[in-house]
Amino acid sequence: MKREAWDRKYGEQEQLWSREPNRHAVEEVRGLAPGRALDLACGEGRHAVWLAELGWSVTAVDFSEVAVAKGRARAVREKVEIDFRTVDLLDFEPEPGAFDLVLVLFLQLPPDERGLVLSRAEAALAPGGTFLLIGHDLSNLAEGVGGPSDPSLLYTPGNIVAELPRLEIEKSERVLREVSDADRPAIDALVRARRVAG
Repeated sequence: MKREAWDRKYGEQEQLWSREPNRHAVEEVRGLAPGRALDLACGEGRHAVWLAELGWSVTAVDFSEVAVAKGRARAVREKVEIDFRTVDLLDFEPEPGAFDLVLVLFLQLPPDERGLVLSRAEAALAPGGTFLLIGHDLSNLAEGVGGPSDPSLLYTPGNIVAELPRLEIEKSERVLREVSDADRPAIDALVRARRVAG
């Protein structure tokens, strides 16, 4: 979807997505020492706020001005400092080697655009830094619920791993996510990886 469509979508209701962080993200980040975090496609900032509350110094990026404005307002309410930036991820080049954690959560792009964003995300990691991607899995089309209907926008753990040649893969799997108004769970791809120090 284009930026204008996302702005409309975010403007149609007070909270488009859950206020709570994704439970799988919580599990994967638990135990990491807070440092600098980069939240790509941050939406309304739920993960950025959660990380800031844990003591992370967070940079949160999204191309929707409406979503970023909501994230900034929430950060003020929650009394946390977050560096929110409104920019298209195809134009965003994060500082290389600067982040201890890079999150890419539910960013569903065509393969060529996804490759560019993931390459930059990989390069943004500091030595020893953690990369976490969670997104709608291809199997979700037939067996799950929600998410894009275009297969080219969906992940498999294998196609994510193939896009991260410089990282050490720590976890690559499909996970289930409960959806409140559905009779079956959504199926997501999850990959956690680390940039080897040195």
